[in-house]
Amino acid sequence: MSDRYDKVIVSVVVDKALYSFDNEFDYYLPQGVKTSVGQRVIVPFGKGGKKRVGLVTGFKQNADYGRLKDIYCVINDGVILGDEALRLMHWLKDNTFCTYFDAVKTILPGGMALNVSQRYAISDEFRKAPDSFALEPAEQAVSAMLLGCKSDRELNDMIEYGFDEQQKKLIGRLSEKSVLVSLDIIKQRVGSETEKNVRLTDSYLSGEYADKGGKPLTAKQKKVADFLTDADSASVKEVCYNCVVTSAVINNMEKNGIVECFDNEVSRSLTAGAKAVRSIDDIVLSDEQSAVYSGMSELMDSGKPQCALLKGVTGSGKTTVFLKLIDKALKQGKTALMLVPEISLTPQMVRNFTDLFGSNVAVIHSNLSLGQRTDEYKRIEKGEARIVIGTRSAVFAPLDNIGIIVIDEEGEHTYKSEKSPRYQARSIAKQRCFYHSATLLLASATPSLESAYFASIGRYKLFEMKKRYSQPVLPDVYLVDMKVEVETGNRSNFSRALADEIKNNLQRGEQTILLLNRRGYNTYMNCIKCGEVYKCPNCNIPLTYHKTNNCMICHYCGYTEVFTGKCKSCGSKFIYSTGTGTQRIEDEISTLFPSARVLRMDADTTMSKFSYEKNFDKFKNGEYDIMVGTQMIAKGLDFENVTLVGVLLIDKSLYAGDYLGYEKTFSLITQVVGRCGRGSKKGRAYLQTFSPEHYVLNLAADQNYDEFFRQECEIRKALLFPPYCDICEIGLSSVDESACKKGSDSFVKLFMKNLEGHGIPIRVLGPSACSVAKVNGKYRYRIIIKCRNNKEFRSVMQATLLDAYKSPALDKVSFFADMNGEII
Repeated sequence: MSDRYDKVIVSVVVDKALYSFDNEFDYYLPQGVKTSVGQRVIVPFGKGGKKRVGLVTGFKQNADYGRLKDIYCVINDGVILGDEALRLMHWLKDNTFCTYFDAVKTILPGGMALNVSQRYAISDEFRKAPDSFALEPAEQAVSAMLLGCKSDRELNDMIEYGFDEQQKKLIGRLSEKSVLVSLDIIKQRVGSETEKNVRLTDSYLSGEYADKGGKPLTAKQKKVADFLTDADSASVKEVCYNCVVTSAVINNMEKNGIVECFDNEVSRSLTAGAKAVRSIDDIVLSDEQSAVYSGMSELMDSGKPQCALLKGVTGSGKTTVFLKLIDKALKQGKTALMLVPEISLTPQMVRNFTDLFGSNVAVIHSNLSLGQRTDEYKRIEKGEARIVIGTRSAVFAPLDNIGIIVIDEEGEHTYKSEKSPRYQARSIAKQRCFYHSATLLLASATPSLESAYFASIGRYKLFEMKKRYSQPVLPDVYLVDMKVEVETGNRSNFSRALADEIKNNLQRGEQTILLLNRRGYNTYMNCIKCGEVYKCPNCNIPLTYHKTNNCMICHYCGYTEVFTGKCKSCGSKFIYSTGTGTQRIEDEISTLFPSARVLRMDADTTMSKFSYEKNFDKFKNGEYDIMVGTQMIAKGLDFENVTLVGVLLIDKSLYAGDYLGYEKTFSLITQVVGRCGRGSKKGRAYLQTFSPEHYVLNLAADQNYDEFFRQECEIRKALLFPPYCDICEIGLSSVDESACKKGSDSFVKLFMKNLEGHGIPIRVLGPSACSVAKVNGKYRYRIIIKCRNNKEFRSVMQATLLDAYKSPALDKVSFFADMNGEII
């Protein structure tokens, strides 16, 4: 037994462990093997000793020696999580109710994830003398089947897909008897450097294909050919979406010589070769900007963790202040992190930074390939880039010695993760600032109510910029009553006033932005004869019609079906459609203004890489007159020739039904209105609504954030909503609605039982069905708990979650806890 006590014991967190079993497990480190905290290992896990990826989190002196297993091997890629990252891992585990490895996978780029698989091969000894092995009849039958395989790949496919559970159990016994040898395959995922594109062949375009008697095109192939004739070339993904075909259609066209596929090279790093073309010293600050810079400099020089809120009107030049402060951090020998809420804002922000700081800038966001994100991560880790710009996930960038973190448009909901771990980027940024004694700057024209509240009570330092840079005035804003438009016979989506202003803009050569936060063409379709509504079979909500590819699509689960023009129930051709999306607005503009060049920006037109950058550049260069889009066009964009903004159908967000509805509506209107009049020309904005008397719309039209803040705080205080409490949402889902309802009731009982004796003030609302009660075939319920997010409450919730995993009433129910998320 003495040799056991001589072994080194390490604590390891293990991949793919369920929340109910997630812990730091103890293992022996084999003799002569060395490892470090933050290094990956392969360990046996569970009764079967299945090999799993693990991460070393510490060394121990004492443990239950009799039950410990040896680590299989140490991955030789060094320490992948340093001290700060390990602290963040523990923070995420404790605060977001996730597993340790959920946290690890969030901190690391996806391309660095390891996959461990076990492959089998027949041993040479068994091939030479199979009769010399003492096998039971069942083992003989399985080994005979394996001997008949022509290759190792066929053998492993048979084991994985062809064997039943009883036969799979015999594989371990055959390995023990040396009939089979097993190999552990450890691979790191890395994204491709190329994107597969397709174009028509010269033979087809010249007519040679037809002249030589080529096969006639099928209907689907003709759609592809027509699309490529207009587009020249496109990614396979774009062709499949727009033509409603599978990749098999493209493969057959390639075989027949109609199209050819080629790899479009994708740059692994967006900024590694960038050169600075301007000097930061050439930037001149206004008086307001200088005051903010001086105040922030004092905070940065204090050597203590600090948090400040910058509330500046749209066009006040907040980005210029960010640049100066980040330059200051670099001159202090530190690094800087800049977060933006939308991928669409990244290209413009990156260009501003690379023009001044060249290759010292790295970019991280979800539109990059796995390979690109991995390369950027390593560049940051090596110190080759000291400034990081990106969306939510960039908050985990491996920067050392951080001086400042800036979160632009800090109130945007995109900073909150909707999957495990359900973290808020603002909270992670605070943890990093505490660790580095850095300064956190939250900035927006419309700060979140929580941030504005903390600034009002002195928890954050408040800075304000009330004037636009270079003195252009804020745009004039007009509320248009659409009830009057309908009463006077105008059934168009455009009021007469807005249509006239668009016409005037076209005549003057000025540009227009139109916001409609719905994609697609029609949002509701039903049969006039029998009343059948086109619904998603998985979610039981109306399908949205997309005219571009003549499909009806569910925007929740992605279900798609081709629109045939006939009712599926009765065969009638009389289909009623209503509701408006961006595609329909694009069509109406083309009808009203045939000469107008229209750019549509929504999730359907921005699938390919760099589509945001290319389209925004074209709009900025005057290649389009009108841009219509969803909320991705509402924030942070700067186009000098835009003098008119129209907001269509804003009432839907106003009456969304959740406590954040007014805040989101006010912010969206304020931001999109701020896109116009940023140059030398006066801007105008038209808000079309059926509720022109609503105080939120009037305050947004006046750009009066302070009064909106005051009134919204009164409402939330009276109803007890954040910032006057925290909200923990328990989300439950199941394919069985009855099981989901019973599981929800059971969860409440478990929570109340664990709460006994704690004296924590809470309010429990529900359980109740979610507003969208069924998504992707699963019924959804929720429980709302108003509370204080402190250690005691989280310990009660953790205990409840562990009890819930053991409860028979929740066997068929999936559930999660989300602190201060969006309630929908």
